[in-house]
Amino acid sequence: TPGATLLGARGITVAYRGVPAVREVDLDLRAGEVTALMGRNGSGKSSLLWALQGSGPRTAGTVRVARGEPGAADREKGGDPKKLSAAEARRLVGLVPQTPTDLLYLESVKQELDQADVESGTGAGAGAGTAAGARGPSARAILDRLAPGIDGATHPRDLSEGQKLALVLAIQLVAAPRVLLLDEPTRGLDYRAKTQLIAMVDELAAEGRSVVVSTHDVEFAARAADRVVVLAEGDIVADGPTTEVIVASPVFAPQVAKILAPLPYLTVDQVTAVLRDGEADT
Repeated sequence: TPGATLLGARGITVAYRGVPAVREVDLDLRAGEVTALMGRNGSGKSSLLWALQGSGPRTAGTVRVARGEPGAADREKGGDPKKLSAAEARRLVGLVPQTPTDLLYLESVKQELDQADVESGTGAGAGAGTAAGARGPSARAILDRLAPGIDGATHPRDLSEGQKLALVLAIQLVAAPRVLLLDEPTRGLDYRAKTQLIAMVDELAAEGRSVVVSTHDVEFAARAADRVVVLAEGDIVADGPTTEVIVASPVFAPQVAKILAPLPYLTVDQVTAVLRDGEADT
């Protein structure tokens, strides 16, 4: 069950040279919820994510992100990432871009992790002035949880696509953002890596974060998301529980839903569980 609202966006508009990419979007992102952001190419998904994160352009609208733990006394003192320093914004909203290597620029995995610790005030290299941030796990500890066994001496560009994604996630998560935005994270991932990503996303939601995954991958959305938001030409045209939204759409329905309609099943795992329960009852 979703928890408190961690991010509230109102009237978000993004335009490039006067051409709207996102049109007056209202969106609430809640603790413990995985949201799939779907839509055709050019529908405005990436523009919306960057506008929410604060680094991208925003023609109009407001974003308010809760500080601290959901329900904490200082929750109402939320901030707009666009009006904060880059370091402060990272503590509110993390974003993994379509090409994770865009955020990797050092010569080894260890250097990337150490730099993330310094910037986030975690670990031995953070310095005396960052004690408040030192309570969280280091980037290395987060990476070991997401993708164990990566040698710190490895050059980031020599990692597999799944390992690169895990490394960038660790770099973002060391800042402990309550809201995490992933832009097309399944690109280049095989089935096994996608399954690992689903486990990562589930764990992040279980920790009380709100996770948004922009994706064209309907099978991934069916397996990972609690909620689906569909964009078309910059407008939200559907927003609701995954089963309701993607089953109702011939474009976004996964193969299992198409084959078994009108039965409300989206994934092979759901069908397997039902069959197993049926055998147990006989």
